[in-house]
Amino acid sequence: MHELDPHATHMMPAHFGPRPQSPRATLWYRDVTSMSVAFVTDRDKLATYLPGLFAVGEEPIVTITYACNRQVDWLAGHGYNMIAVNANAVFEGDQDNCAGHYTLVIWENLADPILTGRELQGIPKVFADIGDHSVIDGDWHAGASHFGHTFLDIDVSHLRDPTPEELAVDEKNRAGRENPMAWRFLPGILGFGQSVSEATTYPSESVIDQAWVGEGRAEWQHLTWEQNPTQFHIVNALADLPVLEWLPATVAKGSTNLLVPDRLPRVLR
Repeated sequence: MHELDPHATHMMPAHFGPRPQSPRATLWYRDVTSMSVAFVTDRDKLATYLPGLFAVGEEPIVTITYACNRQVDWLAGHGYNMIAVNANAVFEGDQDNCAGHYTLVIWENLADPILTGRELQGIPKVFADIGDHSVIDGDWHAGASHFGHTFLDIDVSHLRDPTPEELAVDEKNRAGRENPMAWRFLPGILGFGQSVSEATTYPSESVIDQAWVGEGRAEWQHLTWEQNPTQFHIVNALADLPVLEWLPATVAKGSTNLLVPDRLPRVLR
């Protein structure tokens, strides 16, 4: 009979033993190119998607970020693309009070980071076809589709170097707020009830080598059940969030480390 090693990490199918480890399998993403667009939305509408002890932050802002991840150590140098949709949020529990962003959904085009993020950290990840970004005459573009139907297009244009004032404001806004949060929900058998329901935080740190500020937009396509039977409700909910004001967009190049020793992923209480 197979027995679990209490000192090792396991994932399904656990009967093959612990997750393979290598001295080179750090959590550094050595080459990351990202595009971020953000907008102010309706506070009450956004609040309907925040569970439990989460609440909308000081400003009801939604940020959509595309990332092209290359030279990923734990994937033996392989990479993948992702698009994350985050809401400005706070967590107010009995023991923890955090300000940062709550992950509404992350689309990725590779199963391995989807499974590890969902099972080990509770991040709501799902699959989509996400091609590499394109840059034409200085305009950046990325998009996502599933079952052959495009549901999101992201565009950033008119890029320029950030001013010292913008850098100072960004640093001030991030101070004490670098807390990515999620809801780790694992349903019961057949999807009824729940096996696990807990708030989580999964800190990381990024090194920015180059960054630009520009104008950005994201365009959602409403879908039907026939076009995207497993995700159309997610896409349509995000498409229906009102855009009250578009904020400055950013493009950045650098690297990211998903393991911060003094701020490990944990359950919020």
